[in-house]
Amino acid sequence: MFFKLINTLQNNIFLTLFVGHSLVKLNEVDSTNTYLKNLLSNSKPLIEGTVIMADYQTAGRGQKNNIWESEKGANLTFSILLRPSFLAINQQFQLNKAISLGISDVLKEILGESSKIKWPNDIYFKDKKIGGILIENTIKGNFLKESIVGIGLNVNQKEFGLHVNRATSLSKILHQDYDLNKLLSQLCSSIESRYLQLKSGKNQLLDKNYLDRLFRLNESHQYEIKSKNFKGIIRGVTSTGRLNIQLSDGGQMFLDLKEVKFIFD
Repeated sequence: MFFKLINTLQNNIFLTLFVGHSLVKLNEVDSTNTYLKNLLSNSKPLIEGTVIMADYQTAGRGQKNNIWESEKGANLTFSILLRPSFLAINQQFQLNKAISLGISDVLKEILGESSKIKWPNDIYFKDKKIGGILIENTIKGNFLKESIVGIGLNVNQKEFGLHVNRATSLSKILHQDYDLNKLLSQLCSSIESRYLQLKSGKNQLLDKNYLDRLFRLNESHQYEIKSKNFKGIIRGVTSTGRLNIQLSDGGQMFLDLKEVKFIFD
């Protein structure tokens, strides 16, 4: 693991209760999630809400071990340590909803209703990806112990190489650059707010808000399901995070991440 430490500080700039109060800024690292996991494995005492932020990740990861492409110094790539010990294992998708909504809340203020959550936890503007989330949980008994929440958000990047047709950024949409530190503060505040809703048991609110923001909800589109193409309509998401698609022949399928692929025109 290679990194260059910029600074570690108790951050009094963030208007939060705990998320971002301890902030580690790195110039370069393989992955902020991996860095945070290594700190924890070395019995490093870390407070909940610790944020690891990097200007550049040499091996950033997304879902299904996809590579997260990010230009150095142009975007937000960071990880948050949470301890949702109040969540049972079968409720862990609720954490996914809370984090997704925390990011979506900020982007909705900036970009409007065209900002959506693509199941299970990508952030889209219209039909292009602007952000992604990777949550890695450790378990104690039947409950979660610690969660490392990795977040990548395209902010000021203009070109996307191989992903040019499927990616966008705030800068490309707004035609201006956005202050990374200000945006990080906004995201930490919003994520903390949604996390506290989760902790206080407001699951019905999270469920409704997640569904309201869900990409392609109640729209007819093509999907690759178990290596075959089907036309279907997303009707919702189960409590355990499986995607509910109503097929054109009237049947329904409940699918996990490895079983379905979104097809774009």
